[in-house]
Amino acid sequence: MKKIIKKFCLFLGKIFKLIDKIIITPVMKLFLKLSDLLSSNNKTLERLFANKQFLIVISLCLAFLAFIFIERQSNTLSSSAEVLYNQPVKAIYNEEAYVIEGLPDAVDVILIGRRSDIYLAKQLSGSDEISVDLRELSVGTHKVNLKYRKTMSSVEYKLDPSTVTVVVYDKVSETREVTAEVLHRDKLDSKLDISNISLAQSEVTIKGSEKKLAEVAYVKALIDLEKLVNPTVGETKLTENKLVAYNNNGEIVDVEILPKTMEATLNITSTSKVVPIRVVPDGDLAVGYAIESSTTSVNNVTIYGDEEVLQKVEYIPVVIDVDGLSADKEFNVNLEKPNGVRDMSEKSVNVKVKIGVSAQKDITNVQVHTINLASGLKVTALSANDNVVTVTVKGNKAILDEIDASSIIANVDLSKYTTPGEYEVDVTVTGEDLRVTYESKTKKIKVRIYK
Repeated sequence: MKKIIKKFCLFLGKIFKLIDKIIITPVMKLFLKLSDLLSSNNKTLERLFANKQFLIVISLCLAFLAFIFIERQSNTLSSSAEVLYNQPVKAIYNEEAYVIEGLPDAVDVILIGRRSDIYLAKQLSGSDEISVDLRELSVGTHKVNLKYRKTMSSVEYKLDPSTVTVVVYDKVSETREVTAEVLHRDKLDSKLDISNISLAQSEVTIKGSEKKLAEVAYVKALIDLEKLVNPTVGETKLTENKLVAYNNNGEIVDVEILPKTMEATLNITSTSKVVPIRVVPDGDLAVGYAIESSTTSVNNVTIYGDEEVLQKVEYIPVVIDVDGLSADKEFNVNLEKPNGVRDMSEKSVNVKVKIGVSAQKDITNVQVHTINLASGLKVTALSANDNVVTVTVKGNKAILDEIDASSIIANVDLSKYTTPGEYEVDVTVTGEDLRVTYESKTKKIKVRIYK
């Protein structure tokens, strides 16, 4: 550490000697000569010029002034450059009669000059303008120069690009139907729905080149539900909904649309339906046991969604795992929303299952039904025995006593049989009470399909 300090002190000593030799000594000589020229009786001035510290201060001031002079000269001789990116371009032409393609919306401007001038030019750039005058051009392809109205003559301006190729088309117009497109539906309260949207106009005018208009497949009024403030059931209006034209691929087509925006009236509704909860056991209980009863903390759930979706939902299934179960158990189950349902009044349910001794019995004369028969075909059973089956039901004895043939459904699926003929088809059986298992003793029946 001492060596470093020593070297540093030697370095400072050399610099001081150099300053003393180049600046201080010559300046002292200069002031001594001036002192001699002045009155020899002026002892105060003589003592001042003989003071070494005073001469050092004067020397440093002169050195600082010399530095400023040299720096300014350097700025004068050297140039700098900066870029103003994405400066807007203004086109001057008859917008009612023509359409211009190929003209960039913005270009870059390169400023070249002294740093101080460039700084000032950047501050004044808001008053500058890049323009191109197309008023004298006819329909067709043209190469044009962009012009920059600059505010400082001391700065050189270069445009990138400075020349562009544009195509001038005649502007034509057409009338098109406009429909509504809802945006950000997920921002709406899940219990609410938009049942109807009425636009202020059914048609709009689109303008542009003939080529562009041919690309337009449809025009949409974009109804942004994020604009709704505290929406409630009833009618509400949204103003200034943007109109956009699209092609067949759903891409935006750049054409002029009149009007540019449109008012829409929204009918907000809250469609709901109350459906029961149904416990669905999954798995096989321990041998000799059956579900005696199952109770839920809530019996019904209110679901919200489109009316068509709600009509298809008959109940909310609550699946519980009873595999190997031989004793009473309590389940806490999260409810799953059916497809298309936006919200439910309950998110979970508690299920208490009571286990009892298993029993079984046979139920005869369960009618067999056919499903998914192809259009234009008919079907009949080959014999009377193929019209009915016997079903074995297993479960708690008290539950089995309440089950009869009317609560069991036996089906044969004919979706795979599309031509006339005789077939042996599988029988499937289901029942209304899911605490009971159902099994058909007759696994297959014979049918004849004909036209």
